[in-house]
Amino acid sequence: MEEDELFVPDIQYLVFRKCPADWRIKPHHVSNYDITYIVKGKARYTIGQTPYELSQGALLCLSEGVGKAAFTCADHPMSCFSVNFTLKNTAGQKVDIPFPPVSDIGLKNDLVRLFNDLVYTQTERQSGYGIKCRGLLLLIIHRLLELTVYSANALCEDYRIQKTIRHISQHYAERLTVKKLSAMAGLNAAYFGVLFKRATGLTVNRYIATTRVQKAKNLLQSGGCTVQDAAEHCGYSDIFYFYKQFRSIIGVPPSRYIPQGGTRHER
Repeated sequence: MEEDELFVPDIQYLVFRKCPADWRIKPHHVSNYDITYIVKGKARYTIGQTPYELSQGALLCLSEGVGKAAFTCADHPMSCFSVNFTLKNTAGQKVDIPFPPVSDIGLKNDLVRLFNDLVYTQTERQSGYGIKCRGLLLLIIHRLLELTVYSANALCEDYRIQKTIRHISQHYAERLTVKKLSAMAGLNAAYFGVLFKRATGLTVNRYIATTRVQKAKNLLQSGGCTVQDAAEHCGYSDIFYFYKQFRSIIGVPPSRYIPQGGTRHER
């Protein structure tokens, strides 16, 4: 996905769904891109052959051909936004979006507002609604990329901190230090630390650790890797230190995020 390209989305299906207790989706293969954002309740999804227990703040971003089935939890029915769309560049070629299939991004008020605006605009169909719908969907895609790929949870206006956040999101598995990052931003290390915490709410080292752990959690949720694999992929050579940081940031051990039937051993 080239950042300097222009993209043209085409919405095939859009809904805000409040599920009844008996709601379910029969097994099928997804067409186009398919995004579901759970804002309330719980549901059990099967993606491919992997089952997931999902709740408020969970995000599904599935590409064409992926198998999907689901049913809501009767005692906590799910409410969610769902949108199915195609995405092409100006040459008419399909665009690949590097979303993880399953993420836990939490309930983001700005994202909920964008989805609400999109549903309202699509429903009301006022003059020029098609252009506005495409614009809103692109804003949603950009925000989801920030949350799942770039890890930019803070709305930061300082270009130096923005540059640092983007570097961390792309090089989180490498050895990153405050000294190196502050030099990259062209700032004194102490002043850089103050600006960074003001923008993100976290110290530089805590932000790096949080980014790595969130990436590892997404890898584990997506299935197909062990805790050791996820740790190494995200820059941890010491599995015990990885466990310690994961518990400190997420509150539970990493094995909690391996789908039922997945591999929990380290190797």
